Amino acid sequence: MATAAAGSRPPPTPDPASQLIFSDSDASGSDGDEAAGRGAALEDSIFAAYLHISGRASPDLSKIRSFLASAAGRGPLVSCLICLERVRPGDPAWSCASGCHALFHLICIQSWAQQSSHRPPSATSPAAAAAASSDWPCPKCRLPYPRTQIPRSYLCFCGKVEDPPADPWILPHSCGEVCDRPLRGQCGHRCLLLCHPGPCPPCPKLVSSRCFCGSRQDVRRCAQKLFSCNKPCPKPLPCQTHRCPERCHEGPCPSCQVREVYSCACGKTKEERECSEREFRCEARCTGMLGCGKHVCDRGCHSGPCGDCPLQGRRTCPCGKKEYKGVSCDMDVPTCGSTCEKKLSCKIHWCPERCHRGPCVETCRMVVMKSCRCGGLKKEVPCYQDLVCERKCQQVRDCGRHACKRRCCDGDCPPCPEICGRKLRCNNHKCPSPCHRGACAPCPLMVSISCSCGETQFEVPCGTEKNQKPPKCSRPCRISRLCRHKSECRSHKCHYGACPPCRLECGDELSCGHKCKERCHGPVPPPNPEFTLKPTKKKLNKHLECAPGSPCPPCKEVIWVPCFGRHIGEERAMLCHSKRWFSCQNLCGNLLSCGNHYCTKPCHVLKNQTSTLDQYGQGDSNTEKQDQLLLNAVTKQGEPCEACFLPCQKVREPSCPHPCPLPCHSSECSPCKVLVKRSCHCGTMVHAFECIHYNRLSNEEQQRIRSCGGPCHRKLPNCPHLCSEICHPGQCPSVDHCNKKVNVRCPCNNLKKEWLCQEVLKAYRSSGRDPKDIPKNQFGVGILSCSIECENKANVVKSELQHRKANETKEHPVVQAASVPKRRRRRERIQEARQASKFQIIKSTIQRGLIISLIFMVIIASVYYGYKGLFLLSDWMNEMEEQRLHRRTAVPRFN
Repeated sequence: MATAAAGSRPPPTPDPASQLIFSDSDASGSDGDEAAGRGAALEDSIFAAYLHISGRASPDLSKIRSFLASAAGRGPLVSCLICLERVRPGDPAWSCASGCHALFHLICIQSWAQQSSHRPPSATSPAAAAAASSDWPCPKCRLPYPRTQIPRSYLCFCGKVEDPPADPWILPHSCGEVCDRPLRGQCGHRCLLLCHPGPCPPCPKLVSSRCFCGSRQDVRRCAQKLFSCNKPCPKPLPCQTHRCPERCHEGPCPSCQVREVYSCACGKTKEERECSEREFRCEARCTGMLGCGKHVCDRGCHSGPCGDCPLQGRRTCPCGKKEYKGVSCDMDVPTCGSTCEKKLSCKIHWCPERCHRGPCVETCRMVVMKSCRCGGLKKEVPCYQDLVCERKCQQVRDCGRHACKRRCCDGDCPPCPEICGRKLRCNNHKCPSPCHRGACAPCPLMVSISCSCGETQFEVPCGTEKNQKPPKCSRPCRISRLCRHKSECRSHKCHYGACPPCRLECGDELSCGHKCKERCHGPVPPPNPEFTLKPTKKKLNKHLECAPGSPCPPCKEVIWVPCFGRHIGEERAMLCHSKRWFSCQNLCGNLLSCGNHYCTKPCHVLKNQTSTLDQYGQGDSNTEKQDQLLLNAVTKQGEPCEACFLPCQKVREPSCPHPCPLPCHSSECSPCKVLVKRSCHCGTMVHAFECIHYNRLSNEEQQRIRSCGGPCHRKLPNCPHLCSEICHPGQCPSVDHCNKKVNVRCPCNNLKKEWLCQEVLKAYRSSGRDPKDIPKNQFGVGILSCSIECENKANVVKSELQHRKANETKEHPVVQAASVPKRRRRRERIQEARQASKFQIIKSTIQRGLIISLIFMVIIASVYYGYKGLFLLSDWMNEMEEQRLHRRTAVPRFN
């Protein structure tokens, strides 16, 4: 009946306030009204079956409305927390249906699941890690999923339809059919909404149920069937003495807290305690006797009899090898005298002592061969001693980033203790988890975004606020403008961030006299610093020249400006704010101080240059004053024309080959005082004259003063005699008229006569021979002809030669001369001529001895110093090795 009554009620309309909160459309626009109406119709179609049963707008639907608004694009944009990109209506997606219901790209969640499920097992707990390695967590709520549930296909929210079609009239990523998923609490009912994101709403059906204590029965909603009747709980407490003092409640009753006086187990002590703690033991020792009647009980506070004596029954020696019968419990059993042979604490060796009372020695001192934990060292050590080497473990820990660095590690590396610290995808925070493999979990923080007035706001995951659209609000902005066009600008709606800049022309008068023609750049009210949404880069860089609150930009009027040198036709058109006197491509052209050359510097301004600007057509008096001030400032920093460093290029009078030593000047050059060296005509003497004095003389006077006044002494070209004239210019006059005497001979040099030199020259020319080709020692030979006396002298010489030859043949027979070669005979003659004396023999012997001793000393010195050098080289190499080891040990090492 209740169900029928609920079904007869008309379906209520959705709450308009909830639609206003999640609507980002503009109320005044037709597009916004259409989007709002379409969103309301979509929510009505999804909630129709649920509202038909519940009969009212349930507050439990508020969370589902936020999921619907985000999925439908009317609220904050749905962003994948793995890649931080927007999940569009046509993108294959997956949602965490068991936990946070966050939406992810299908490709992103598949990659996330594969990376998470392939993590290597931890060395500390291999079994637990191997079981956990097959699971993968949700990136947001960390709810584990088995490896078998890695999404392989694109399913709708309810999981019934694969690859749901993109229909603009149904919710994106949904199939448009009834969800039909089992509701929470295992009530047996299913979800009545259409396929939707987020959790299913509580079950709205009416059922009959009892309260927690079972004393009252009522008809309630299935999701709220568990209730309390607010009457005292009739259940007894676990003590079975008192009843529960609370009202009807869920779960078991609490422990009894009634305080009374209770006795301990032995009954010697009484204390006030709660009823749930009435059984306790005191600290007094038990004084009762055991069953043997000879020993006292040592159990402490207890209830009941003390028990039998543990020494009764079978009695053996301490090592247990020999049994003694009939020994009472109060007598000590003697030792057997054999080896103890009980296993020591190492569980490997036996006790080597004789049977003894008391425990065996704790430390086993048997020397055994042991390996260290890492297996890198083997050594004989006592059995009780653990062998640990100094080797550091280089194995990478389970994080995959840091090495173990533990000394003598057995391979069971502990988990990495460092914090991950990598930057999360949100680019705002760092990962606080311990160092791990794979991708970090998404940032769990939420960021709130609101409009200026705060009426419209929503929360988005951290890192996605940059991609969200600012919330739109239909209310007018309450912030007043600060620029001069306050009364002219029209009002605007509530917005995100700072108010938009004024779009009117500025119109302020600039210092140059012109008016600012840029858009208004007056001050703008600052944005609320609590907003977290960042504007895009385009908005940041949109109006950099005229940013709100900045002064007017420089004047951009075009004016004509001359160059420094006022050259004709070199004026340039410049903007008013950037006008400046410039240097044109021409040369300066001003006459230099020397009066001969012109300035070759590029066009420049002179110091203290004065000029007027009226001829260049400036605008008004203010502009002319500013220009004149600018010109005065420039001229004070001007530079003079270049100084003429060229040498003087004037022609001296009288002309001389020497340049003027003074720099370029306008006056006449000074007289040339350079000394000119001129040799005399014969070359015997060099004269020095002042250039101006020498150049002022005529040629005859120059030739005259150059003469040395002595004989010429130049060699005549045709004979071996010198000129006998006084030093003169030009050719010697006695070339062909030499009057010196010359000895003339016949070809055999027997006849000799004295002739004049000029007669000898004539004789040579008449015979057809050139006197220049005759050597000096043969001059005059062969001119005379031989006579009869010459022939007689020749015969006498021949007879003497024959007589001398005959004597030589007698001393040296012809046979020996014929048998000995000619070269050998010549060598023997040379040796006979070179017969050395005794002094020469002694001298050569001493020289040979000195040379041999010197060579021997050089060899000994080289061997000695070479051997000593080897020792020095060895010492140097050892010193370098010690320095290298010292530097190596001085470098700090970090584990």
